[in-house]
Amino acid sequence: MTQCLGSAAERQRRSEGTYRSSPLTGALCVKFMNTAAPPKAVIDPALELQALLDAAVDGIVVIDHLGRIVTFNEAAERIFGYRARDILGSNVSLLMTTRTPWIVGPGGEVVATRKDGTTFHAFLAVGAIPGSNPPRLVGFIRDNTAQHESDAEAHRLQERLMHVSRFATVGEMASGIAHELNQPLAAITTYAHACDRLLGASHPDIEEVRGALKQIAEQAVRAGDIIRRLRGLAKSERPHRVPSDVNAVVGELSDLIDSDAKAHGVTYRRDLQPNLPQVVLDSSQIQQVVMNLVHNALDSLALAQVDARELVIGTRSTSDGDVEISVCDNGVGIHESIKDRMFNPFCSTKPTGTGLGLPISRTIVSAHEGVLEYLPNEPRGACFNVRLPAMRNDAPEA
Repeated sequence: MTQCLGSAAERQRRSEGTYRSSPLTGALCVKFMNTAAPPKAVIDPALELQALLDAAVDGIVVIDHLGRIVTFNEAAERIFGYRARDILGSNVSLLMTTRTPWIVGPGGEVVATRKDGTTFHAFLAVGAIPGSNPPRLVGFIRDNTAQHESDAEAHRLQERLMHVSRFATVGEMASGIAHELNQPLAAITTYAHACDRLLGASHPDIEEVRGALKQIAEQAVRAGDIIRRLRGLAKSERPHRVPSDVNAVVGELSDLIDSDAKAHGVTYRRDLQPNLPQVVLDSSQIQQVVMNLVHNALDSLALAQVDARELVIGTRSTSDGDVEISVCDNGVGIHESIKDRMFNPFCSTKPTGTGLGLPISRTIVSAHEGVLEYLPNEPRGACFNVRLPAMRNDAPEA
């Protein structure tokens, strides 16, 4: 507001404001500043609370003492597919696949149901609203669908990686496999020629021919067993854990390991403790671990400057009742530079190595609730121990 003070007396009066001279009257004009504070806006607490609820990333659902939904924010609408106006007053069990009780606490995972009937995994945390009478509960809900899909995809990729590792293991065994298969095939050829010679005689000895045919059948079965064991190593199946005899699991690999060791000029020896407790395991996966460790040992022995190269696979019962499989050699051992990171992916000292054998082996053993560890062998070489929990009488089967 502006007011002009015409007289000298008026001009001498000083009031709050800004003074200026009027070009038309010469009077001093005073521009009074309104110093009063603007009226304060009144905020509706209910609208403020609703704004906070709708800004939340997680779904927020408030229920009364009867389980009826009284608050349903926008995130909950996106998660469940309901509009708030359509579900308010309904029982919260409409959102749950099972009758999951709302228990106050840090929460956990539940299976929830969308409006279209599809189910999904969600994380639910529940808190009590203080001072509410009758009591009310507030639930914070997070859709875990993406996390579950990510975990499932990671699991599928891990299984594929294990399968590729199995094929790589079989490929590394090529020379030993050829030697192992060559023996029964050569025997079959020899006995077949003998049968042809015997039958070509004027008075063939039928009993001798029958004996030769029996040998052919036995050698064919032996060759088939070799192929069956190879297929067992290379096949891709969903893990199937059953109570198993660890000595039998290791024993199935004996012929393959022996032939592979001979191809590398290595003496293979078994030291299996009898009467071990059973272990719940997937035999093909544990055999893959053993073969990975065997090939690492054979590679180490190839570099060793020793007169007698030796590979020893042993089993024993530990002091705490677990079962241990050990793969030991007298090779060059583990270099100090990689001792602390040998179980890291892609850590390898081999020119053509992928560095995945030990990480995959540790993953498999960990999935069996076991431990894979390294110890230096005495007087030289390396020893890898696979420790698996023995089956207890009160332990459920997997």
